[in-house]
Amino acid sequence: MADRSSGAAAPADRTLVIRRVFDASQDLVFESWANPEHAIRWWGPKDFTVPSLELDARVGGAWRAHMRSPEGKDYRQHGVVREIVRPHRLVVTFIWDEEPDHEMLVTVTFTDRGGKTEVHFRQDGFHSVEERDSHREGWSECFDRLETFLADRGAK
Repeated sequence: MADRSSGAAAPADRTLVIRRVFDASQDLVFESWANPEHAIRWWGPKDFTVPSLELDARVGGAWRAHMRSPEGKDYRQHGVVREIVRPHRLVVTFIWDEEPDHEMLVTVTFTDRGGKTEVHFRQDGFHSVEERDSHREGWSECFDRLETFLADRGAK
């Protein structure tokens, strides 16, 4: 996705791709993303809290999250659902509240792998490689928390 302020396409090195396999059904992993009551339990990097997370899981629906770091710094983000195909695909815009003119695109696909689920995560539109790498760290920690959430739910 391009930065709305420039209209230019982001270089390939400013795209984040993460693949993870979870020991849980495709339906459960998808719902863990699409249901805000589930997502609030694993959203955010390690040791962050999420005071609020809202998601209207339909095309055109809005989402909004408020994360708080262990040091007490607040991070707010929001976007719009562009595509939702249960339980296969979720596409949303991603905008930090403090940077309203910089819209990124997050595409998450969920593929059944014999009772396990492969998640292919892609986020496009970073300003820099450093910003991309910071998000890689944050999302990787989110996925670790998702894995714990699924295990706690007795996934499989």
